[in-house]
Amino acid sequence: MKIIGFDTETTGLKPMDGDKIIEIALLTYDSDTRKLIDKYVQRINPERPISAGAQDIHGITFESLVLMPKFKQIAHEVKSRLDAADLLVAHNLNFDAEFLICEFAACGLPIRDMPSIDTMTEARWACAEGKYPKLSELCFALGVTYDQSAAHAADYDVDVMMQCLWRGLDRGFYQLPAALKVAA
Repeated sequence: MKIIGFDTETTGLKPMDGDKIIEIALLTYDSDTRKLIDKYVQRINPERPISAGAQDIHGITFESLVLMPKFKQIAHEVKSRLDAADLLVAHNLNFDAEFLICEFAACGLPIRDMPSIDTMTEARWACAEGKYPKLSELCFALGVTYDQSAAHAADYDVDVMMQCLWRGLDRGFYQLPAALKVAA
């Protein structure tokens, strides 16, 4: 089974208001060996400014994206990788998926419904007060080293998130979707 870890960095928080993806990471793992078998990371020209708040978080400037491809130029590649996966994993899946759905819709591409795990919404156990954990808090709860200086690079966030997923599966904190257990 192929598991794809997914993260984006964006121009802001609201894709319905025109915010766009500026970086995407799709890291594919073999579920049996838990080894990385494919890595796709791409920065994207959003054709619009990046909000100051978003830039403060990820440190990506619009000027550094001017020569990058537009999403429509990479949409088929992204879709192909997602379509080849059996399970999608993200930390705050609704946020990233909403951006991806909007970007694909603008390109006239459907996005398939697929089994998923959200390492944030399925991890209230990671914080003493029962809130949704930040990725750093999830890493702390599972003993995964988290480097704040590397955080918010999409591929780094996927890497540590997947380390958390493996540990969470081993400890019974996460469960594979039922449809995948039957197929496994």
